[in-house]
Amino acid sequence: MPISKAVIIRTFSLTLLAALCAAGSSVPPAGAVSRETPVVIAARKAAPAVVNIGSRREVAVHPFGGFGMNPFFDSFFKDFLDPGRERRETYASLGSGVIIDGGEGLILTNAHVAAGAGQIIVTLKDEREFPARVAGMAPAYDLALLRIEAGNPLPAVEMGDSDDLMIGETVIAIGNPFGFSHTVTTGVVSAVNRSVRTEDRVYHNFIQTDASINPGNSGGPLLNINGELIGINTAIFAKAQGIGFAIPITQARRIIADLIEYGEVIPGWLGLLAQDLDARVARYMDLPRGIMGALIREVEPGSPAERAGVRAGDVLLSVKDRDLASADDYRMALRGIPAREKVTMRIWREGEKLSLTAVTEPFPEELAPELAFRLFGIRARDAGKSAPGVVITETRRGAFLDRIGVRPGDVVLQIDDAPVNSAAEFYRIAARYRNQSSAALLLRRGDRAYHITVSF
Repeated sequence: MPISKAVIIRTFSLTLLAALCAAGSSVPPAGAVSRETPVVIAARKAAPAVVNIGSRREVAVHPFGGFGMNPFFDSFFKDFLDPGRERRETYASLGSGVIIDGGEGLILTNAHVAAGAGQIIVTLKDEREFPARVAGMAPAYDLALLRIEAGNPLPAVEMGDSDDLMIGETVIAIGNPFGFSHTVTTGVVSAVNRSVRTEDRVYHNFIQTDASINPGNSGGPLLNINGELIGINTAIFAKAQGIGFAIPITQARRIIADLIEYGEVIPGWLGLLAQDLDARVARYMDLPRGIMGALIREVEPGSPAERAGVRAGDVLLSVKDRDLASADDYRMALRGIPAREKVTMRIWREGEKLSLTAVTEPFPEELAPELAFRLFGIRARDAGKSAPGVVITETRRGAFLDRIGVRPGDVVLQIDDAPVNSAAEFYRIAARYRNQSSAALLLRRGDRAYHITVSF
């Protein structure tokens, strides 16, 4: 009886398997090769660079706290009981991070993960722990740079490019949600250039994904299918259900460069002063119906905008493809642009739309005193070697501080939470507020201090 081809193949396969086993070879389980998908390979490649970040701080708790007392009585016990009877409790706020430079021990994470931490502990995938220090913080972009001293090179993630992302392409998030270390989730790019409004600010240019990003994932990497870093995950949008956001790595790299060099992000300066384009002005300029933007009131001499060809009287329609409807929109758009970044502007001039390009620069220090006088309505000098703050020497007539009675001789102690100890520092800090809508000053007169919010 002839032997069928199937019998011959089966006999050969069994013989080969027996030979391999006899030789001590390991045989992969059936289907193992097909299970090793690109996601598996990418996650395995990047995982050693993902770290757990614990921020620990001690909090004093008095013996009668935590029993649901009326806040008045809780405050009473806190104020009048012997401080020595308080107990100290340590709280851990967990987040994630990713090593971007293994030789220097640099770790990128979210600013809200590292902000206010008394002590930061970084745990690697191999469970080694290292204390970390903040090398730079950029709250406006929700990014922070940490540094650890490991004594030897660490595994670092491979950088990708977030400028060419495709809607629908596969992405991978790795982090430590709810304390579960190195959790991998997958999804797709749902959208790009998203703006997210939180309680205290608006973040622009986010990547939106349906990959799960939960508390603890914040600061971890968003990867493409090649295992390259394309974004830093952030969980700032607490109400999101099945929606995650990430900071594009192309934007983050420019911020990282500033953090390494200066310890902070240097905001970009275009040199434009804008005002709202109301209906009266639009009629006067004979603008077509539907034209919206901000009217350029002044172009500062020698500024990037002047070199780009922007003129006073132009209507600024968009900045970096972000449409504008008011001067506040312009200031908000500029907040997210660091120095040395190329910016494309669309303007309306004499019946036609033009596209102009400028490269932002750091704000010139020599312009800061006049800027502070325009924004805050005051000039200041050093208070003295041992005295904190700066002494107001002049108030601008009709400015808000002048109207409420601030006068020369009053002392500015801080702007928001930034202490002011010299006139140079006051003007340098004031320059940061050129694209903001308000700032809180701590003023002292005699032995009394006052918090005053100034709107611009």
